[in-house]
Amino acid sequence: MGAPGPAEPPSEDLARLAALHGVATSYRPSPDRTVTASATAVTLALAALGVDTGTPDAVRAALTAREDALRTRLLPPTVVGRGTTTPPALAALPEGTRLHIITEDGETRTHADGLPPGVHQVTATAPDGRTARSHLIVAPPRLPAPPGRTHGLLVQLYSLLSHRSWGMGDLGDLRALADWAGRTLDAGFIQVNPLHAAVPGAPTDPSPYRPSSRRFPDPVHLRVEDIPEYAHVEDHDRLRTLLDRAAQLREAVLHKDALIDRDAVWDTKREALELVRRVPLGPGRRAAYRDFLAAQGRALEDHATWYALAEQHGPDMQRWPAALRDPRSPGTDRARRELMDRVDFHTWLAWLTDEQLTTAQRTARDAGMPVGIVHDLAVGVHPGGADAWAQQDHFATGMSAGAPPDAFNARGQDWGLPPWRPDRLAASGYAPFRDLLRALFRYAGALRIDHVMGLFRLWWVPEGHPPTEGTYVHYDADAMLAVLVLEASRAGATVIGEDLGTVEPGVREELRSRGVLGTSVLWFERDWEGDGHPLPPDRWRADCLATATTHDLPPTASRLTGDHVDLRDRLGLLTRPLTEERAEADADVAEWLGLLARLGLLHDTADGDDPSSEEARIQALHRYLVRTPARMIGVWLPDGIGDRRPQNLPGTWDQYPNWRLPIADATGRPATLEDLTSSPRLRALIDAVRTDVGADTDAGADTDAAAADSGTDPGEPRP
Repeated sequence: MGAPGPAEPPSEDLARLAALHGVATSYRPSPDRTVTASATAVTLALAALGVDTGTPDAVRAALTAREDALRTRLLPPTVVGRGTTTPPALAALPEGTRLHIITEDGETRTHADGLPPGVHQVTATAPDGRTARSHLIVAPPRLPAPPGRTHGLLVQLYSLLSHRSWGMGDLGDLRALADWAGRTLDAGFIQVNPLHAAVPGAPTDPSPYRPSSRRFPDPVHLRVEDIPEYAHVEDHDRLRTLLDRAAQLREAVLHKDALIDRDAVWDTKREALELVRRVPLGPGRRAAYRDFLAAQGRALEDHATWYALAEQHGPDMQRWPAALRDPRSPGTDRARRELMDRVDFHTWLAWLTDEQLTTAQRTARDAGMPVGIVHDLAVGVHPGGADAWAQQDHFATGMSAGAPPDAFNARGQDWGLPPWRPDRLAASGYAPFRDLLRALFRYAGALRIDHVMGLFRLWWVPEGHPPTEGTYVHYDADAMLAVLVLEASRAGATVIGEDLGTVEPGVREELRSRGVLGTSVLWFERDWEGDGHPLPPDRWRADCLATATTHDLPPTASRLTGDHVDLRDRLGLLTRPLTEERAEADADVAEWLGLLARLGLLHDTADGDDPSSEEARIQALHRYLVRTPARMIGVWLPDGIGDRRPQNLPGTWDQYPNWRLPIADATGRPATLEDLTSSPRLRALIDAVRTDVGADTDAGADTDAAAADSGTDPGEPRP
């Protein structure tokens, strides 16, 4: 059977209608190639936005209605302003239009210049009698630069076990690491994986990037002993049994080669927390809890209600009784009242977790960190989880976010995460996004945004179709960035965008103009528009977090030895012969090591190892990062002791223990927090970074010579 022919392109009317709704009819995976989206993909995306395109007549009617609406409207649903100047949409109103503005503080104004930052309401009345009511978001022009140049650690919290952990790293371990790193290593930040609330039920999806809720954290990270009421638990025998079980979980991971078992950890903690909850709150604690409930309002009530219902009906709300699938239905109201004790249990857990997260950030700052804890915002949420249930009007039904085919994945990607509807976001003044950011910035010194390009556009994959049959849907990036800058500036927080891979032209420049840092990983920083050689350090961008690796990439020791290629070969993941893959990987490493040698960055280690040793090479790679102008230098904590195992191996599910490995040393022996803080190898690596951070980042003549030797030309890298 022959290969299927190309998909039918959209008609002219359908293409015009799609453009008016922000649905792309083509995209450019590279500057010299344009791919046309299928009419099916465009039609289904429009249907998810509530646009009827079932027949040609319906398309023409929808097109006429949309064009008329845009032609006659005074204002869009959300108006955006930067700084104190009049927002462009208001400045463009017909002469004589009257404005009535109510600021978020309740002040009334009749003019738009000099408005304070915030989310206001504006009513415009034109001379011809037309009126419009819109949300008015006023944000600072950009975020301030991070406080000086700094270095820090990157770690997956679950992998950071201490002698007090209950089988996985917790917020007590995070607090201890931040306290030690700030005081001993002069670290400026600790970046962790998303700590969002997971979908409950065994087996739990261990990935932190497919949560039930992004707005509320997961109580599995609680350090139970740090809850004040823990000391007053009366059932000592039961508590001792649970502590013994926790010790067994910890010992299994640290000494018996067991994987981190999140389900077992949560079962043990949940039972302990039920005991702690029997202890009455004191007057001050009770008042603090009530303040938290009042501040979080309906969002917290919905969140806790979903978890209470999940205990009764399972974790996929799409399989619940029909009356419970709507958070505002009479059936849900009745169930909420019947389950009030369980609802209160889950609101209490959210409060406790918020408290310990806040304490971790305060500890980091008290230890001298200028940034503190960098939290990670996942791209989306599980389609049957708490956020998708509570905010279902804002999600595109029948759609999943993903990625189009590219050079690394010819089939594209379907992430199984329902995307937000841009029209519903705009109509609400971006309330879900504002509330999400405000919640995270309660305890974050900085926020990393995974796939930050999603603020501009997302690849929508229709349900039941392969990722190749998707299309891009655009968001109002000006509004999304205004909300981000507004909430981050209110919190005094830094924002880091994960912008690796193929990025739409202009996106990095726009992010930079708003003060959002990018992410630069050493192995990807090459002169992609020139000869492809490693990019000399003085040609790296300054506004970024620079690292040698990430959670989705091989640890540096594995990269240097080629172990990552052998691992993928054992798992059957290679698409070319092993000899070809090894040759390419070896050549990549050799080219980088050659540049390090020319720059004079390969030194003997403190233990006297020669510059060709693995430890010396890892140190040299990090000295190279310091030679760049990057504002933040991140050290992957497992690199500090030579760990070779990646925390996540993209493209695998049960073939590899993703998200379930403890940090280990070069021999594969799990290392505790206590081992890490006493490791000479980790200390030496941090010293290699710390020695030069804050010094002149101009690589000088050595860099110029290396650039000349490699033949590189000025230009932005495009990994």
